[in-house]
Amino acid sequence: MQEVLSIGELARRTGCQVVTIRYYEQVGLLPEPARTAGGHRAYTPAHLRRLDFIKRGRRLGFPLAAISGLLDLLEDRDATCSDIDALAEQHLHEVRAKIADLRAIEAQLETSLATCRHETRAECAVAEALVSAG
Repeated sequence: MQEVLSIGELARRTGCQVVTIRYYEQVGLLPEPARTAGGHRAYTPAHLRRLDFIKRGRRLGFPLAAISGLLDLLEDRDATCSDIDALAEQHLHEVRAKIADLRAIEAQLETSLATCRHETRAECAVAEALVSAG
């Protein structure tokens, strides 16, 4: 007989909140489980594996839409590795763009702090950078 997990047990094993599990069901990332005679959700090890996959994807910064696409490709026997690679490459491009943005922010903050004389508000380079950034 296949192991059956309650939503609480699934949440405990994955470190996911119950509300998140329900949301993933609602948006179609996690298939709706069967119900017990009492109407409780009855999750299987397949749900556990899928939820672990979703969590790993989120830790890597993949948006839910990309995770959904990856899950679709994993279930498609005709999908190729290059199909999966294309999604990963797109995400890598987005990550690199975010890193570049963060480096620009870092440089601006470093410059502002380095030129700040720590005197009055009128002479504060950090405040000036914030005022003129708008």
